[in-house]
Amino acid sequence: MVFFAFFTAIGFGILLGVPKSIMTILQIISAWSSTFAFIFLFKRIYPGKTLKKFIRDQFAPRIKVSVLCTAVIVQGIIIALSFTLLSVSTETSLSNAGLGLFILVFIDSFVRGPLGEELGWRGYALNELQKNHSPLKSALIVGVLWGFWHTPLWFASGYVGLDLVTYILLFMIGIVSFSILVTLFFNLNKNLVIPIVLHQFFNFSLALFHGKLLDVLTYVMLLYFVAALLVVVLNPRGILYKRIEKDHL
Repeated sequence: MVFFAFFTAIGFGILLGVPKSIMTILQIISAWSSTFAFIFLFKRIYPGKTLKKFIRDQFAPRIKVSVLCTAVIVQGIIIALSFTLLSVSTETSLSNAGLGLFILVFIDSFVRGPLGEELGWRGYALNELQKNHSPLKSALIVGVLWGFWHTPLWFASGYVGLDLVTYILLFMIGIVSFSILVTLFFNLNKNLVIPIVLHQFFNFSLALFHGKLLDVLTYVMLLYFVAALLVVVLNPRGILYKRIEKDHL
């Protein structure tokens, strides 16, 4: 509800011609809405804990370089394959934007995405769900909820009719598949840095393509789906079907 409230405010801001700087602030705040809602309800959810300790605990485990590198390599392969297929079948190419613009896009993507979302989605929601469900089921639940949380953005995409339906389907396929991959790697190394890095890679990599968005999403999201399907079938270390001990969450 917090996100929808801010999105409504953004809509009115556009209609009223509110300055771009204020609109940017509203967009950033809306991106942080899941974490804001969690912080607001924190004492009710965890009456015996402090928010500071909870956040510190999310980053306490030592980062396993092997897990982080493997996760990034998997995503790198997905992006490389996407670009290869797109360059052959469409007019898509790598963006020729300058380094300065890429840095700005990287920072903007980080602030509006993983920095503001992961404490709520993975730090809280995924961990809580895994107390009662398998990691795979938890990943699917988080993925679907996370996807529908973006509903207002679908209708701000500019697409209508069949293009809008295609956009929504590709978006949901990609985000649920990504949720499965993140859950696997997060459970291999319970440090919130893992989903933050993967989320940033996921968002920022889309800015590297210069072409029609639906073409890009078709290849990128479907390849994420293939990767998630392989992970579910191969299930490294039995992670996705193994109930996580509550003491480890």
